[in-house]
Amino acid sequence: MGLNEKKYSVAVVGAGLVGEELVKVLEQRSFPFEELRVMATSTRRQLIAGRERDVVETTKEAFSGLDIALFAGTEGESGAAQVYGWQAVERGVFVVDNGSDFRMDARVPLVIPEVNAESMHGHSGFIANPNCSTIQMVMALAPLHRRAAIRRIVVSTYQAVSGTGRGGIRALSEQRKASESGGCADCGPYPHPIFDNCIPEIGSLKSQNKFPGYFSEEIKMVEETRKLLGTPQMPVTATCVRVPVCNGHSEAVNVEFESPLGAEEARNILMEAPGVEVVDAPHRSLYPLPADAAGKDPVYVGRIREDRSRENALDLWCVSDNIRKGAALNTVQIAEKAIEMGLI
Repeated sequence: MGLNEKKYSVAVVGAGLVGEELVKVLEQRSFPFEELRVMATSTRRQLIAGRERDVVETTKEAFSGLDIALFAGTEGESGAAQVYGWQAVERGVFVVDNGSDFRMDARVPLVIPEVNAESMHGHSGFIANPNCSTIQMVMALAPLHRRAAIRRIVVSTYQAVSGTGRGGIRALSEQRKASESGGCADCGPYPHPIFDNCIPEIGSLKSQNKFPGYFSEEIKMVEETRKLLGTPQMPVTATCVRVPVCNGHSEAVNVEFESPLGAEEARNILMEAPGVEVVDAPHRSLYPLPADAAGKDPVYVGRIREDRSRENALDLWCVSDNIRKGAALNTVQIAEKAIEMGLI
C-alpha cells in the first residue's frame, strides 16, 4: 500500500452493514489508525466486526481531533454526510463519503483508486465513493477503455438485497421462510415480494427531462460512469434489477469501442488489471458467480465474447461483493491512496 508511518485518528460514520464492513476492512488491511471512532444516530454499545464497541452519537463536535472520516453512506435529505460532511472538512478532516449526495458535485472528485486516483489532486477535503454497481462495471471497463476508447455502454444489473441494507436481507429471509411454511411476510423495503421474484426498480423514479422513466440507480450508473472515465457525453444506458440473492451484484455489459478489440486481447488486458480477476472458461461452466464473490476483494469478469451483431463490440459478465469492493473497500482504498499520494 505504500502507507507512511504516521498514525491517524479515523471515524466510521454509520453502524449498518457498510459501517460494519468499513471497520472490518480497516482492521484487516492494518490501516494506520491510532484511534477508530464509530459514530451513529445514538450513543450505545454494539457488536461490530466481531466484538462489542462503543458507538458515539454523530454531532459536529464528535469530529474534533479527527484526521479522516469515512461516511458509510446514509443518503437523502437527512444523510449524515450532507449534514456533517463539509462541517468535518472545515475542522480539517479528510472526508470520504459512500453516499450519493455529492458524487456529481463539481467540487468533489469521484474516485476508484485503480481507475482515476489522479483526480484527487487539488481536492477540497471531500472525496466521493461511487455507487456499488458503477464501481464493478468501471473496474472491468476502464482497462479496456485505455486500449480502445469506448463508444457506448449498455448494462443490465442483477443486484443483491444487501444493497438495501439489513432490511433487504431480512425481507428475503422472512419471505423465504414464509413460503416454506405456507405463511406470509410483508414486502419489507420493496414494492413487491423479492423472494422468487425480480424487481426492475432500484431507487426512485426520476422526472428529470434527460432521463424520463429511469430509476435513480440507473441514472447513477450513467452519470457516474461518465465522470469516472472523463467522458461527459459517452452514451450509457442501464436497467437495474433487484434479485433474490443475499450478497453480490452481477452485471451483463455490452460495450462498443471506437476501434477493434477482440475477446482474447480484452481477456489478456483484464488479467493484468489491478483489482480484477478473470474467470472465463465457459466450456467448463466456469464464470463469475455472486456466491463465490462474497467476502472477497476483486471484481470478477468472465463470459468475454465478441458481439457479432455490432462492429467493435464485446459482451462480458462481471460480479463483485457490493458491500465490500462496492462500498467499504473502495472507501478505505481512497483513504489509503490519499495517504500514499501525500494528500492527507
